Amino acid sequence: MTTELSKEKPAGTAAAARPVLEVSGLDVGYGLRRRHRRALQGVSLTVAPGETLGLIGETGSGKSTLARAVLGLVRASAGSIVIGGEDVSAYGHRQWRNLRRRGVVQYVFQDPLLSLDPDVTIEDSLTEPLLVQGVPRTKASERARSFLSRVRLDEDLLDRLPGELSGGQRQRVAVARALVTEPELVILDEPVSALDSANRVQILEILKELRAVGVALVFISHDLGSVAGIADRIAVLYRGELAEAGTAREVITHPGHPYTRLLVSSAPTLKGASTKRAERDQLRAALHA
Repeated sequence: MTTELSKEKPAGTAAAARPVLEVSGLDVGYGLRRRHRRALQGVSLTVAPGETLGLIGETGSGKSTLARAVLGLVRASAGSIVIGGEDVSAYGHRQWRNLRRRGVVQYVFQDPLLSLDPDVTIEDSLTEPLLVQGVPRTKASERARSFLSRVRLDEDLLDRLPGELSGGQRQRVAVARALVTEPELVILDEPVSALDSANRVQILEILKELRAVGVALVFISHDLGSVAGIADRIAVLYRGELAEAGTAREVITHPGHPYTRLLVSSAPTLKGASTKRAERDQLRAALHA
């Protein structure tokens, strides 16, 4: 089944603005001939400036593959990807390198240690993307301090190494590093799943504030509960296809696909979580029918 996200934006988003991200009919596969496996099929979605899209799905649903395709790390076999008005579908290595250097799109890993060099200070990690762009070191350092404060961290952390910070502090540094180039689009892959409740709330509050400055976010998660409070719209991936999409309220209060209904019923903080076990068993059976 191929479903396209509604282009109607909820109140508070830039409804008339050109989408920052446009994905149309995207197919991605791995392997050759008999070992070929289709990871995504006919996925279409858009994200507007200042909008947060929650991308939900179980392991193997295609969430990370979609992110990798948008970042140019895997090539699509069909469909198109437009970022900031640029069709990047057929971009080669050099074109992708130039786009990344410009900082138009950034990525935040689930584990910040994957994106933060353990032997480089926090200040150097924050200034590196700016220096690559040709920003003078003095201005790069000033901007690093500014963005560190935006994620509610003190300047005295700038001289420290990632290993000297807590998990929550490292994740906030990773967010600051993604934002320091002032990107149009930020993709966050399970950014709060490894954090305790206090740090999770802090990260989510910071992400909410980004909407006010027009940054488009794609929040990838398997946890519908974490996404529900921050997303303007939610897209549900199931077995490589876009099973359901709509405003966060629509998807949570009126889920149509059995997998979405199962997600809602299993989230303790969402309406429908009190669904009886027998009904959840029926939904699981429908998914595997």
